[in-house]
Amino acid sequence: MSSSDRLLLILHIGFAIFTLGPLTAATMSTPRYIRKRDITIVRYLNRTTAIYAFGSLGVFLFGLFLAEGKFAKFWLSASMTLFIVALLLLFIVERDQRKALRLLEAAAGTPAGAEAASAAAPDAASQAKDEAGEKTKKKDKGEDGASGAQGDVAAVERGRIAAFSGVIALLWIVILIMMVWH
Repeated sequence: MSSSDRLLLILHIGFAIFTLGPLTAATMSTPRYIRKRDITIVRYLNRTTAIYAFGSLGVFLFGLFLAEGKFAKFWLSASMTLFIVALLLLFIVERDQRKALRLLEAAAGTPAGAEAASAAAPDAASQAKDEAGEKTKKKDKGEDGASGAQGDVAAVERGRIAAFSGVIALLWIVILIMMVWH
């Protein structure tokens, strides 16, 4: 193995470790914070998913350069195909994260730019967030005359994110097994 191949292998493995791990953690923890209605954390996880999904292209590109045109090998073709499938599922997860974020903001009555304002005035923003949280709790319990039907905000998105995140993690594991046992 030449030194340039070693460098490509190091970059390929490094990108795999430092992008796929955080990406999987972000996507798999999103449903929990949607259920808790934590808009700040869901926004952070959405941003993390987008950034690391883009960074995961480095895994694919360095693997492509490392393959040197040996695409006739089954394990290599299958790994690349599974990676592309996982990347497409990541686009769906990221879309659902954005949609869940919009639904959570609408349910809390928080405008989209309120997080930027909270950095400027943390006391007022935290007081508004506490009031919104109390209002949400009252709605869930039906204390303000509402039936509590709005209790499960973004349930469809949360379920889809959970399912696709599990499938994506499984795809990463299958690719890893193929890479090790080729």
